[in-house]
Amino acid sequence: MLTARGYASRPGTVVHPTGHRAEARSGPAGHNGPVTELAQPSAATSSVPTVGSPSDAAFADLERFRVELTAYCYRMLGAAFEAEDAVQETFIRAWRGLASFEGRASIRSWLYRIATNVCLDMLGASQRRARPVDLNPALSADAPLDAGLPGTAWIEPVPDGRVVSGSGDPADVAVARESIRLAFVAALQNLPPRQRAVLILREVLHWRADEVAELLETTVASVNSALQRARATLGSRNLDAAEPAPPLDDAKQALLDRYVQAFESYDMSALTSLLREDAEWSMPPYEMWLQTHDDIVKWCLGPGSGCRDSRLIPTSANGMPAFGQYKPDPAGGWAPWSLQVVDLEPDGSSIRAITFFLDTPRFFPLFGLPPRLD
Repeated sequence: MLTARGYASRPGTVVHPTGHRAEARSGPAGHNGPVTELAQPSAATSSVPTVGSPSDAAFADLERFRVELTAYCYRMLGAAFEAEDAVQETFIRAWRGLASFEGRASIRSWLYRIATNVCLDMLGASQRRARPVDLNPALSADAPLDAGLPGTAWIEPVPDGRVVSGSGDPADVAVARESIRLAFVAALQNLPPRQRAVLILREVLHWRADEVAELLETTVASVNSALQRARATLGSRNLDAAEPAPPLDDAKQALLDRYVQAFESYDMSALTSLLREDAEWSMPPYEMWLQTHDDIVKWCLGPGSGCRDSRLIPTSANGMPAFGQYKPDPAGGWAPWSLQVVDLEPDGSSIRAITFFLDTPRFFPLFGLPPRLD
């Protein structure tokens, strides 16, 4: 029986806002620092840190918000590494302003104001990130493989442990997982940045309209108007920000077991029997993506034949099952090839999409996956 395992923290250091560096620490589920509840009913529920307290204690007051802030920035930016950079910049700005913090708002809403401004600054000059399925129609396996787009063009996967708390109300955790799914994060990128912030704060984090208006320094009427437009955009894509992700039950675990067996044995009949008829098969950074069973089989037995005899290591990404794929290395053992993110039908009857992220030098360390298998 497969389970979505936790991942180890990336090797390295954590930058303290004062500028010195400390060894990275692995907390529960393998993320750095303590976890905090991701979705809360109000922005004004957190205590205010004591101004003038020792630096480590004050930093801990900020650090406890890391997971939920990373999730917020990831939804805004669509990129795991940029989200972590945004949170670090948020902490640096907060640290510098901590002495002047007057406590008129909660520390949580103050940090979200800073994080929002950081994200809006970062989005100012960047292009919209997307998935291959958002850019072009599906192609035939006979089509030539394109040259690929730079990494900044694509939605990036993110480990669950960095953006979803392992504690808290199960219903809130389920909504949190649903709101980091690749399709939802990609849809968010179609919204103007401030509209995106409004929808995330109102629909995902359940802030009140007056709280969002204060954060964005605008009116409640403006917030409500932005939310209505954002809902219309997402509604056209049949996405619901508040729809909870079904749990990974026995039926889905059994489907994943059969998928691993079919892929590792390279049994095309068994593999396609698990895929929905119109399942999406994409491979960023390439724009090309496939959809029919015939094209997927033709690709696997043709240009993708080097994946025969691969090994899969389970993990989790974007609230979904994922696998580190290692293909045979001519020098011996198995070498990293892709991070597979598997999107299942809600009832566990089939697989509706598989995204193969090929930038393994960046993503495997992020997910704590081994550099190779022997």
